[in-house]
Amino acid sequence: QVQLVESGGGLVQDGSSLRLSCAASGLTFSGNNMGWFRQAPGKEREFVAAIGWSGTTTNYADSVKGRFTISRDNAKNTVYLQMNRLNPEDTAVYYCARTSSTIANTHVYYWGQGTQVTVSS
Repeated sequence: QVQLVESGGGLVQDGSSLRLSCAASGLTFSGNNMGWFRQAPGKEREFVAAIGWSGTTTNYADSVKGRFTISRDNAKNTVYLQMNRLNPEDTAVYYCARTSSTIANTHVYYWGQGTQVTVSS
């Protein structure tokens, strides 16, 4: 059974940083593309970032490019999302996912349960 467990969310001030983690189990982590998505209140879930199985390929939504960094540690079966210069528009539930590719409209095989990120102004 595949499990993706996010952690690291919280309440921070405008301009702050957070690092989200997603621990994976039940799959061959090193052979899978992974991604982060988010859903703000009243909005559809949207792509944030994705990383290829080896870690050499990454892709970002324009809204986070230059501020967020996705990375992975295959030895720890964990994918990370370093979020810098957060602003209130980044407030959302952030979801980890196993994806079929690193493109923005990729198919998602599995979702995590999500972790809340709230940025106050």
